[in-house]
Amino acid sequence: MIKIVLIDDHFMVRDGIRAILEDEEQYEVVGEASNGVDAVKLVKSLQPDIAICDIRMPEMSGIETVQEMKRLSLSTKTVMLSMHDSDEYILQSINAGADGYLLKGASKDEFMKALSKISKGEKYFSGDVSSILVKRIRSGEEIHLNRDTSDNDSKTIDKNPFDLTKRENQILRLAISGMTNKDIAVELNISKRTTEVHRFNLMKKMDVKNVLELSNKAKEYGMIS
Repeated sequence: MIKIVLIDDHFMVRDGIRAILEDEEQYEVVGEASNGVDAVKLVKSLQPDIAICDIRMPEMSGIETVQEMKRLSLSTKTVMLSMHDSDEYILQSINAGADGYLLKGASKDEFMKALSKISKGEKYFSGDVSSILVKRIRSGEEIHLNRDTSDNDSKTIDKNPFDLTKRENQILRLAISGMTNKDIAVELNISKRTTEVHRFNLMKKMDVKNVLELSNKAKEYGMIS
């Protein structure tokens, strides 16, 4: 029996997935959560085989939820179930450690195929996710997520120990100054979501979890005075 936890802030979505899985003998829904914070506690307590997780949720996003599960070394496999097919969300999910990414518009057959593969330790990404993109991620090739049109955004800063892009370097300084993502977006004339993506990459590259750690590490490496 493969134990599953459903994580989505919409009851009807969870109810619909549960209804599908009730027809499958090998799967058992052992718990549900409507936000990432509760989800981490639930997964830690129940140790399910698979967590089916939405991306956009209150308190903690699905991506942050997956990251926290990995940080806690939880063995639960995770599949992101989202209505968003943007490269940003897909890349962030893969980088966070998700074992699969499936669109909410997927058929029942594809959904069951994804669960089958993931339960066996394989990866599964929706047919709408570029196979080339996935290969680049798995091979460890550096990928810069830049939704805005700045032609300098993908250029790395010389002598930068963390290989930050120009945009990430800008966000580093603004974040340390105390600006919120919304403030940074206005300052740089980019969208809030683009800011969040760059900030996510920045924190991941520098292996920090908050602004204080970011500031301390930047000072340690002489990136700021």
